[in-house]
Amino acid sequence: MPFIETKTTVKLTEGDKKALTEYFGKAIEIIPGKSEEWLMLSFEGGKDMAFRGSFDDCAILEVKLFGCAKKGEYEKLTEKLCDIMNSVCKIKKDRIYVKYDEVENWGYNGFNF
Repeated sequence: MPFIETKTTVKLTEGDKKALTEYFGKAIEIIPGKSEEWLMLSFEGGKDMAFRGSFDDCAILEVKLFGCAKKGEYEKLTEKLCDIMNSVCKIKKDRIYVKYDEVENWGYNGFNF
């Protein structure tokens, strides 16, 4: 039950969202037990954001996971997500944050896992 929320200064086209959906779906499999089948995504493009005192393009991706993963798995996922954002949105990797939240309680379809 992963969820990736993307906020960026870049105005995202439908094509960008489709590409991010496809690439994030493959990338989430870096975390054992996670798959595109359960991946939910949210996109907010064209946001007013500043980073390092600059309004140059930037992004933050917030990844929420039911359960947890190992540090090395998070590092691989961070690298992949930054590569994807650079490729699709042309955002420099040093202007992208990736935040992780491990969630103990996750509800779905009227019950909790």
